Amino acid sequence: MKFQFDISARDGRARAGVISTPRGEIRTPAFMPVGTAATVKAMLPGSVRATGADILLGNTYHLMLRPTAERIAALGGLHRFMNWDRPILTDSGGFQVMSLASLRKLTEEGVRFASHIDGSKHLLTPERSMEIQRLLGSDIVMCFDECPALPADRATIAASMELSMRWAQRSRDAFGDRPGHALFGIQQGGLEPDLREQSAKALRGIGFDGYAIGGLAVGEGQEAMLGVLDYAPGQLPEDKPRYLMGVGKPDDIVGAVERGVDMFDCVLPSRSGRTGQGWTARGPVNLRNARHKDDPRPLEEECDCPACRDYSRAYLHHVIKSDEIIGSMLLTWHNLRYYQRLMQGLRDAIRAGTLAAFVAEFHARRAQGDIEPI
Repeated sequence: MKFQFDISARDGRARAGVISTPRGEIRTPAFMPVGTAATVKAMLPGSVRATGADILLGNTYHLMLRPTAERIAALGGLHRFMNWDRPILTDSGGFQVMSLASLRKLTEEGVRFASHIDGSKHLLTPERSMEIQRLLGSDIVMCFDECPALPADRATIAASMELSMRWAQRSRDAFGDRPGHALFGIQQGGLEPDLREQSAKALRGIGFDGYAIGGLAVGEGQEAMLGVLDYAPGQLPEDKPRYLMGVGKPDDIVGAVERGVDMFDCVLPSRSGRTGQGWTARGPVNLRNARHKDDPRPLEEECDCPACRDYSRAYLHHVIKSDEIIGSMLLTWHNLRYYQRLMQGLRDAIRAGTLAAFVAEFHARRAQGDIEPI
């Protein structure tokens, strides 16, 4: 089977469809839980699938350092290694390397950096990134790019974007012909419309199976991000998936879907689950707060996850305050299920032509805040 994207419904700029891969279908708009080191923290793979996830994200930077891509390949590839038989997208490693500014040296060739684990020296280039992702066996591969933090001056953004486009061509050349596997290009250009268009034009000229909008959710704020999304998706090919990297909060996702984005990933639901925060239709809830200690009600009445179906807010408060592992497990499951319920709601609304009403209800419920304490 080839990698294929079919759009089945539209509502305004929003699209609903299916990405077909040899390892299964991905319903879009899609949210990808983050499995940084070949695991979604506090979750079993079957549990992640039970939340409604069609695809996971793996992290090239972390896996190349530990246990190494070569070891994973020798053990049968990332899918077998982590017991996930559905699609996996791997990032290129560029974003993580960006965050190591004090430990890296950037050149035309690539990035030399010191491991945050043991200080060992490494060189990550477009060619090496493609090799690592091939060894991992990921279904969707991201081209290697450079992602500057915002705010940054125009000259810095332009130079970074131009370097990323040269690296995109090298990534395309190194990726080669891999039937059933897809390579996504990454648009850069900061908050500058003309630089975004230059980047999109370069990527369209190279030709990719999908296109990511990169360089956002890096410090610019939601208003600026949505401002870019007012035009950036339209600069990318209409018939290919559009992926907004590293986003985000539920209202970020809803706003991006309205503007034509198809794919998302973020550590927020799993990270929040480990710190006592539950995401609900009425906004985030801090289960560490003493207001929950005698509350027999579920975290979210309409949620069908184990945390809401089988346990009370009082119990969740207790295990979280006691630092019991089950607290992280239950809240992570709930948060991932909430995100997948949100994505299903968006897909259903797009197909029904009722997205505007869905979005209005989404914001109205969040504005209510959490339920009143007992």
